[in-house]
Amino acid sequence: MASVLVVEDDQFVRSALIRHLTDAAHTVRSVGTALEALREVAHFRFDVVVLDLGLPDLDGSEALKMLRGITDVPVIIATARDDEAEIVRMLNAGADDYLTKPFSVEHLSARMAAVLRRSRPAAGEAPHSGVLRVGGLTVDPLRRRAELDGVRLGLTRREFDLLAFLAGRPGVVVPRKELLVEVWRQSYGDDQTIDVHLSWLRRKLGETAAHPRYLHTLRGVGVKLEPPADPPPAEPR
Repeated sequence: MASVLVVEDDQFVRSALIRHLTDAAHTVRSVGTALEALREVAHFRFDVVVLDLGLPDLDGSEALKMLRGITDVPVIIATARDDEAEIVRMLNAGADDYLTKPFSVEHLSARMAAVLRRSRPAAGEAPHSGVLRVGGLTVDPLRRRAELDGVRLGLTRREFDLLAFLAGRPGVVVPRKELLVEVWRQSYGDDQTIDVHLSWLRRKLGETAAHPRYLHTLRGVGVKLEPPADPPPAEPR
């Protein structure tokens, strides 16, 4: 079962979620504001956060942005807002799933189970233990650790997943649609999601889109990761 943080300011909804999630054997903590949620994730480890958008101190979209700055815990948005543009915006901003109220606890539980399956190995499934090496880049999927030239990279969960997926296919151009499905687990979305994460990842790899070393974007095709080209030999004097 999972450790869950419920971020909901409506006391009736909050109490109902706590009761039903506890009955389902989950460990539940709850808060009613965004700032309280930030304090909770800074002090406790959660498997998933259920986040309302209509919070009294900060809009949930700002809360999500702040959460993503300090943790990569899976976040399920649970809100009455059902505008498609808002749903896409929240998914692109780092939410792992989106539920519109009213919803049943059974529906929430099913979404939680799906998110947790994506964020950790399924029961009985051996995690990929092979260390991936591409040039000076080392990616360890089992320990979720990445190093560049022996220096550990501080990556978010999504950045690590993206890097590991590409590192497992060195030199192969991976279509953007495949990245959305395999890394983000989304069947739809726009290129901005990928571009933003690639930009963050490039920065941590010490490169830019204009001067790539490992990450190469082929416009209209996809993305590939490959070792840097050897520098040209020095001319004899």
